Amino acid sequence: MADQFDVVIIGGGPGGYNCAIRAAQLGLKTAIIEKRGRLGGTCLNVGCIPSKALLHASEAYEAAQHHFADMGIEVTGVSLNLAKMLAQKDDAVDGLTKGVEFLMKKNKITYLVGTGRIAGPGQVEVTAADGTVSGLATRNIVIATGSDILSLPGVTIDEERIVSSTGALKLAQVPKKMIVIGGGYIGLEMGSVWRRLGAEVTVVEYLDRITPTMDGEVSTQFMRILKKQGISFELGTKVTGVENTGKGVKVSVEPAKGGEGKVLDADVVLVSIGRKPYTEGLGLETVGIATDPRGFIPSQHWATTAPGIYVIGDVTYGPMLAHKAEEEGAAVAEIIAGLPGHVNFDVIPGVVYTNPEVASVGKTEEELKTAGTPYKVGKFPFMANSRARTNHETDGFVKILEHAETRRILGVHMIGVGVGEMIGEACLAMEFGASAEDIARTCHAHPTMSEAMREAGKAVDGWVMQM
Repeated sequence: MADQFDVVIIGGGPGGYNCAIRAAQLGLKTAIIEKRGRLGGTCLNVGCIPSKALLHASEAYEAAQHHFADMGIEVTGVSLNLAKMLAQKDDAVDGLTKGVEFLMKKNKITYLVGTGRIAGPGQVEVTAADGTVSGLATRNIVIATGSDILSLPGVTIDEERIVSSTGALKLAQVPKKMIVIGGGYIGLEMGSVWRRLGAEVTVVEYLDRITPTMDGEVSTQFMRILKKQGISFELGTKVTGVENTGKGVKVSVEPAKGGEGKVLDADVVLVSIGRKPYTEGLGLETVGIATDPRGFIPSQHWATTAPGIYVIGDVTYGPMLAHKAEEEGAAVAEIIAGLPGHVNFDVIPGVVYTNPEVASVGKTEEELKTAGTPYKVGKFPFMANSRARTNHETDGFVKILEHAETRRILGVHMIGVGVGEMIGEACLAMEFGASAEDIARTCHAHPTMSEAMREAGKAVDGWVMQM
């Protein structure tokens, strides 16, 4: 007879394991299924976490090579041990995945390694690596299977010369030339890693700007900074072919609006054009669930069309971000337990972990203009911030958008060193319905980078003091 659970979660990424922990905390008998053999999903194993390890290490390498001397630190004989750099990345991932597995044991959650499949209402099958199939009976099912890499038609990703973000995390040597197809968050982060380690990096983007969902002013300065760092851009450019010659890769491109094409040569090509929801072999048809034309599972407040089956994270609507999935996982667990689970989708931050970082939350100026929303703008440059000047980290600014009538903050956008940590203040302010003046009248420690947030708040009403 199959084991009986209150909730079975298919997928052990940030959404799935947070859902499991919250469900267990609320007294629900919980099981989680993950086929990878290690919890944490794409984010922890081959995404957010390992990429940040390489971003941090490559920034330190470049600083030792080029920037320490500016502060009177004379360094000689700096060299790259790529194998060791990759090993410390793997060590960080290993420690964190084991930590998540410990949390399953601590919260008395049944963790099953295998491929989960819905076998009908209230029924889940788990197929282990050796082919053994076991069954689970459950009152509720949560689909948290995440997303998979998206490639170009006719392009085969071999994870050696033509790589996804997964392959870009484990290149055996620094390529002389790297082409990044796609000017989004992931491509720019990984491109910046290999640029700092010595690669000549070119980003090919179909649209006429990078990071197209970002506030336009921030996006423009972001690309200007990346160009200054040595990354080249081919904007408004369509990729028509990618050929692995065995000794390198030839990328055929042409203007997106039509025109004469050309061929770009590279040692490695990173395909980073987005991700697609992962629903392969999930057994949705056994409970009458159909995906939409883009492959997403439709839901209303995370409930699917099948009673007792919920969906969270990348496999349903909303930004494909780990922290969004985490929030949804906790909310769904609370709903299953009879509580009012909620996520404020207007306050989901996004961060590009380049150097400098880019962070944003809420509406962009372009969105407010399109909607006809009356708004006020306050900006403050890091060039005028005491700590930024002291640290020689003056690129960027903070920008606050406030509703001109209600005075509620509608969006905050910033580019600068460490702004990924600063965006939390903006999220908290928006969650509590704060105005720019509320931030402006909140004492911030001096000297700190976060003072730029306060001064941007003052700028909304025209009383900036710190210069």
